[in-house]
Amino acid sequence: MNRATFICSLLAVTIFAGCGYHVAGRNDSLPQTIHVIAVPAIENRTSSYRIEQRLTAATIHEFLARTNYKVVSAPESGDAVLRGTVLTVEAVPLLFTSIPATATTPATTRATTMLVTMKCEVTLTESTTQKILYHNNNFIFRNEYEISTDVKSFFEEQDPALDRMSQDFAKRLVSAVTENY
Repeated sequence: MNRATFICSLLAVTIFAGCGYHVAGRNDSLPQTIHVIAVPAIENRTSSYRIEQRLTAATIHEFLARTNYKVVSAPESGDAVLRGTVLTVEAVPLLFTSIPATATTPATTRATTMLVTMKCEVTLTESTTQKILYHNNNFIFRNEYEISTDVKSFFEEQDPALDRMSQDFAKRLVSAVTENY
């Protein structure tokens, strides 16, 4: 009986110790010499108005909220520099709802959920050695967002939508950079 208990205990310890499980966003694979990360303004190569400002602000906020790094905007002041470029932004209707006809209006269909896809290029470079710590020229961010009005209004009233999208983007970006995947 003792032998069976010992073997089961040993087996359980071996399985749980070697499974490689860790909580996302908690593993920091950056060099120990990095204490200050410079995040200059993200470049915008799209026609989306002010998206680079929102993404930059959200990324800085996310680094400050979720890591122990100090964040600066001047590249020469950082131990590492995070540069990003928004290459494309696309929003397409994903879910629709039908509005039945009335005596004065015809039946219509409108989008209720949009799928936003953004493609970016991101590079984190160590300042002293110019070693690339993280690079992804195809960083894809994709998420669904509910809208309460028609598709045209989704872009006209874009401030709340941009804020939500920027926060979601920054969470994924900071996790990807600090965990190096």
